[in-house]
Amino acid sequence: MRIPYVFLGALLAIVQSANAEVASPPVLAPLKHQAQAAQLSAKFLSRFSYKTVPLDDALSARIMNRFIKSLDPDRVFFLQADIDRFMSDRSEIDDAIEREDLKIPFAIFNVYEKRVVDRMNYARDLLKQDFDFGAQEDYSVLRDKAPWPQSESESNELWRKRAKSDWLRLKLGGKTDAAVRQTLDKRYANALERAYKYKSDDVFQSFMDAYTASIDPHTDYFGATASADFNISMKLSLVGIGAVLQERDDYTTVRELVPGGPAQLSGKLSVGDRITGVGQGRDGAIKEVVGTRLDEVVQMIRGKKGSVVRLDILPADAGADGTHRVVSLVRDKINLEKQAARKAVLSMKVGEATRKIGVITLPAFYEDFEARRKGDKDYKSASRDVAKLLGELKQEKVDSVLIDVRNNGGGSLNEAIDLTGLFIGNGPVVQQRGSDGKVAVKSADFPAPVWTGPVGVLINRGSASASEIFAAAIQDYGRGVIVGEPSFGKGTVQTVVNLDQMVRNSKPEFGELKVTIAQFFRVNGGTTQLRGVTPDISLPGFADPTSFGEMSYENALPWTQVKPANYAPIGNIMTLLPTLQSRHDARVQRDRDFQRVLEDIADLKAQREKGVVSLNEAERRKEATARDDRLKSRAQLSDAEDPSGDDGLQANERSLSADIAIENARKKAKDVLLEEAAAILADEAVLQEGASPQ
Repeated sequence: MRIPYVFLGALLAIVQSANAEVASPPVLAPLKHQAQAAQLSAKFLSRFSYKTVPLDDALSARIMNRFIKSLDPDRVFFLQADIDRFMSDRSEIDDAIEREDLKIPFAIFNVYEKRVVDRMNYARDLLKQDFDFGAQEDYSVLRDKAPWPQSESESNELWRKRAKSDWLRLKLGGKTDAAVRQTLDKRYANALERAYKYKSDDVFQSFMDAYTASIDPHTDYFGATASADFNISMKLSLVGIGAVLQERDDYTTVRELVPGGPAQLSGKLSVGDRITGVGQGRDGAIKEVVGTRLDEVVQMIRGKKGSVVRLDILPADAGADGTHRVVSLVRDKINLEKQAARKAVLSMKVGEATRKIGVITLPAFYEDFEARRKGDKDYKSASRDVAKLLGELKQEKVDSVLIDVRNNGGGSLNEAIDLTGLFIGNGPVVQQRGSDGKVAVKSADFPAPVWTGPVGVLINRGSASASEIFAAAIQDYGRGVIVGEPSFGKGTVQTVVNLDQMVRNSKPEFGELKVTIAQFFRVNGGTTQLRGVTPDISLPGFADPTSFGEMSYENALPWTQVKPANYAPIGNIMTLLPTLQSRHDARVQRDRDFQRVLEDIADLKAQREKGVVSLNEAERRKEATARDDRLKSRAQLSDAEDPSGDDGLQANERSLSADIAIENARKKAKDVLLEEAAAILADEAVLQEGASPQ
C-alpha cells in the first residue's frame, strides 16, 4: 500500500489484555466502483499483459498470500486460526472478482484492524511493568517465514519480547525508564489511533497491489490519489504552496519550504509550523485538520493554479494553547527540484596531475508528458536538463563526466534513449520485444554527441529499468566505464492505462493500471532482466541481493536474449579496463575510508545473517561498546553527525530540529563510493590522453 498507514506490520505491533474494553475499529466495506475497477482490471490483465496470467484458482491463492503478507509481513498480528479461516477462501477470489464481489479481502482487513487494535493496547499495558534485562533471551527480527502464533498466549509472549526490544533500544540510546515509558506509550498510542483511520480506499489499494504483483513484479494499480502522485513524480511539478509536510503528534507539520514556492516567498510560514485548519478560497470556512490523515490534508492544500488556500497555523514555538494565525496563499506551480538532475565538480589527484570530474546526479528519468504533448518548448525532462548541465561543465573545462544513477529506479524510456544520445550521438540504444514476439529497435537521433570526452556511469542495486538501459548502452558501445554494484535487473516495459478512459467513464473512479507490455534487450542482444548490468569495476554495496532486486521476486521473468542490433562500438574503454582495475585495487587498499565502508558492510551482513537480537542488556552494551570503539578509531563525530548511531527513536519521535540536523549530516557525510568512482574517471581521462602520471 502506498500510504503510511497500512504497513503497521513493519512498525511496532503488540497485544491487549483479555479484559480491556476497547472501542472496535470501523468495519470497512467495498464500494461499487471498486468492485467494478477490480473486474475491469482483471479483464485487461488477463488479455493484454506481456506475460498473460489467467485469473484462476492458482492466481487466487497467490493473491491471497500476497495480500496477507502485505498486511502482516512479520507475522505478528494474525493468529494461525485467522490464517486457516482466510485460506478456506483462497480459491474463491477469481470468481468473486468476476462477479464484482470484494467481500473476501475486506473481511480479512477487518480482522487485521481488530488485531492491530488488540496488540497496540496490549503493548501499552506492558509498559506498566518492568522488564528483566538480565535474562538470557533473544528476539527474532526476521519473522517473514516464522510460524504464525498458535494462541493468544503465544502472541502475548511474542509481543512481550517485541516491546522489551523497543525498550532496550531506547535505554541503550540513553533514555531513562520514565522517558522510555513515555516515548513508547506515545508511539503505540499513535499507531493505535492510525488503525481507526483506515478507509475502504486503503483496503482496495492494498488488495489491488497484491493482485497486480501476482501477475509480475512491476505491474501496478493506482487509485486516484496514487495516480496523481505518480504523474507528479514523472513531471516533477505540482500546483500547491511549496511545502514539504510531515505528520507529527497528530499535527500536519511544515518540514521544509520549497525555494521559490508560495509559502517561502510569502514569508508567512516557517519550518515547524503546524497546520490546524484548511479553508478554500478567500471566504471558505476553515476545516479543522488536527488528527486528520496527512494524505487528506495534502489533497486539501493542493488545487488549481491561481486559487487561494487559507491555513490556520499554530506557530512552531507556540504551545498547544498558543495563539493561532491564518495565512492566505495563492497556489502556484511548484518544481520539485530535489528530483531533478544536478551537477558538482570534484578535483581528483592522479600522480602529480589534477583532473576535474563533473558529476551529474540523476535521481529519476522524468518527463512532463502532458507539457510535451501540448507543445510546450520548455517542458521538463531529464535529458534536456542533463544536456544543459553538460554545457555548463564544458564551460568549467572538466576532464571527465560521471553520471550518478544510484537508486534511480527508472522512468521514461524516451529519456533513457535521449540521455544515451547525448554521449553516442545517433544509433541503436535498446531493443524491445512485445507480447507478439516482434522486436523493435529504439535509437537515439542526435546529429552529434553533446559530450565526447571520457564518461562513466555509477550504478548500485537501486539502479533499475531506464538506468539499466542507459548504463548497458554506454557499456555495449564501449563509450565509458560502468562502476558500482550489479544493478536491479528490471528489464521489462510498462505502460499506464487509464481505466476510466478505456470505458469512457465521465468521472475518475476506476484509477489506472501500470501494465507490463514488453521486454528490454541490450543492443548486444542480451537483456538487463534478472541479471541487471554487471559493472566494469565493482564497488561494494549495502543492499542485500536476496531481498532487493529482480532476483528476489519468485515470479520474475527469466533472462533471455535476441539477435544483436546493428551497432558499432565507438570507444576504447575495454583496452583501459585492466589498468583502471589495478589502479583502483591499489588505491582502495590504502584508502582508510574505503576500508571502513567494507567493515560496515561486513558488520551489516553479519547482523542480517544473525536474524536475532539479544534482549540481555550486558550483551547489547558489549556489542555497542565494540561498535563505538570501531567508530572512535575514525574521525571524531558528534551524535548528530554519526549516521549509524541508534537512539532507538523513530523519525517523528525526535524534535524536528534534531531530525533535520541528522538528515543534513547524512547528506554532508563523505560519499566514499562517489569519490572512488571519480578517481576511476580521473584515471580514465589520463589514460585516454595517453599521459603517464608519475
